[in-house]
Amino acid sequence: MAVFYGLLSLGAKALIILSVLLFVAFLCYCLYIKHIHMKYDHIPGPPRDSFLLGHSPTFLRTMKNGLVHDKFLEWSETYGSVYRVNALHYVSVCVYCPEATKEILMSPKYPKDRNVYKRLFNLFGQRFFGNGLVTAQDHELWYKQRRIMDPAFSSLYLRGLIGTFNERAEKLMDKLTEVADDNTEANMLHLVNCVTLDVIAKIAFGMDLDLLTNSSPFPKAIETCLKGMMYYVRDYLFQFNPKNRAFIKEVRDACRLLRATGAEWIRKRKTAMQNGDDVPKDILTQIIKTAAAEESVTEEDEELMLDNFITFFIAGQETTANQLGFCIMELGRHPEILAKVKKEIDDVVGMKRDISYDDLGKLIYLSQVLKETLRIYPTAPGTSREIVEDIVIDGIHIPRGLSCIFSSYVCGRMEKFFKDPLTFDPDRFHPDAPKPYYCYYPFALGPRSCLGQNFAQMEAKVVMAKLLQRFDFTLVPGQTFDILDTGTLRPKSGVVCSVRHRNYKN
Repeated sequence: MAVFYGLLSLGAKALIILSVLLFVAFLCYCLYIKHIHMKYDHIPGPPRDSFLLGHSPTFLRTMKNGLVHDKFLEWSETYGSVYRVNALHYVSVCVYCPEATKEILMSPKYPKDRNVYKRLFNLFGQRFFGNGLVTAQDHELWYKQRRIMDPAFSSLYLRGLIGTFNERAEKLMDKLTEVADDNTEANMLHLVNCVTLDVIAKIAFGMDLDLLTNSSPFPKAIETCLKGMMYYVRDYLFQFNPKNRAFIKEVRDACRLLRATGAEWIRKRKTAMQNGDDVPKDILTQIIKTAAAEESVTEEDEELMLDNFITFFIAGQETTANQLGFCIMELGRHPEILAKVKKEIDDVVGMKRDISYDDLGKLIYLSQVLKETLRIYPTAPGTSREIVEDIVIDGIHIPRGLSCIFSSYVCGRMEKFFKDPLTFDPDRFHPDAPKPYYCYYPFALGPRSCLGQNFAQMEAKVVMAKLLQRFDFTLVPGQTFDILDTGTLRPKSGVVCSVRHRNYKN
C-alpha cells in the first residue's frame, strides 16, 4: 500500500511538473506574440479579434457567410493601400500600391511566401502540389522546371494546338445542340468545366476523357482538393476539429486518386518513349524530361513528376472554366455587350466551323471582354511573397520577414484604379485605352507569373467564339450572381441558361 501511494505521489508530481512546463511554454508564447505586436503594430490595420488569434475569427466568420476577399477590399477602403493582418504569431501585410507591386512581384529576389506555399505541399498529410512549378520555394529548383516546361508553351507549339481546341470545343457545341433541341436548361459552368478538363487531358497528357458524354471522378476530386486547400491554408485548426474528419478523409482520397492517375499516365508515356514511339512535345513529355535531366532518378524525382502533373491538371482547367462561367454570366446580364461581341465574331469568323490561330488575333473585342471578366472575377485572386529585406511602402516601414499579400481581386474593384469598378465595361481594355499600371494581374506578374496564361486565353477565345457564333442564351431567372470561394473563385449558381440556336434571319 505504501508503494502504491508512493507511485501515486510520483505520478502527481509528474503531472504538476508537466502542467508547470506547459504554463511556462504558453507564457513564453504569449510574450513572443506580444513582441510580434510591438514590432509590427506601427503598420496600420483593423483591430484584432483577440490577443492570440489575431484576425482569424473574422476570417473564419467571413468564410462561412461571404467572401474573404470582400473583407480585404473593405479593409483597404478603411486602412489604405498598406495594412497589417495577424493570425496567431504570423503577420502579413496586404499591399495595393502599384509601385510596390511592381518592385516586389517583378523581382526574383522576393520568394513565394513559405507560410502559404509550404502548406500547399500537402493537404492534411497527403502530398498535393509538393515542389511543383507553382509551389517550389528554391529558385534553382523552380528555374530548372520552368526552363524544361517552356517549350510546351511556346507560341509555335501553341499555334499547333488550335485544331485540338476546335475539336474539343465542338463537343461542347454538340452538347448544346442537344440542349437547344430538347428545350432544356444548361448549367454552363459544369459544361465548360468538362471541356477545359478534356482539353488539358488531351493537350497536356494525351488522354481522351470525353467528359461531356462519360462520367468521371476527376471533376469532383479536383473540386474536393481545392476546397480542402482553402480550409487547410486559411484555418490552422480545421484539421483538429472532429467534425471535419469525414471531409478530411475525402480530401486525402481525392489527392490519392489524382496522384495515382498521374503515376499511371506517366508510366504509359515513359514506356512509349523507351520503345522509341513518337510522342508529342506536350506537358507530360516535359514533366518526364525534368526527371530525365538528373543523372539518376530518385524517389523524390518521381514525386516531383507527380507534383507537376497535379499542378497542370488542376491549374490548367479550373481557372479557365471559371473565367468562361463568369464571362457567360456577365454577357447574359449585358445584352448590348453581347450583341457587340457577336457582331465581331460574325465579321471575323462568319460561318466557318473551325477557328484559325489568325482569327483569334482579330477577335479584339472578345479579348477585351475576357480581360474585363478577369478584372472583376480573377479566378486565382491573389499571390504572396516574402519580404527578404526592410522596405518602405507608401511611406510605411515594412521590416523583413513578413508575408506580403497581393490581391488582383481587391485592386480590380478599387475606385482609384478603375472608375465605377463594379460596372462591367470591356472598353477599359480597348487598345487605345491607358493600360492599368500594376493593378491588374490575374495571372500574377514577373518571373513567377502563370506559364499557361496564353494557353488559357487561346482556349477561352475558341470556346466563347464558337458558343456565340452558334447559340443565343439567356440566364434563367432567380439564380444568384454571388461568388463561391473554393480556393479559386467560381460563379455560385453555376450560370444556368436557356440555350437556343441562333436565328441568322434577324
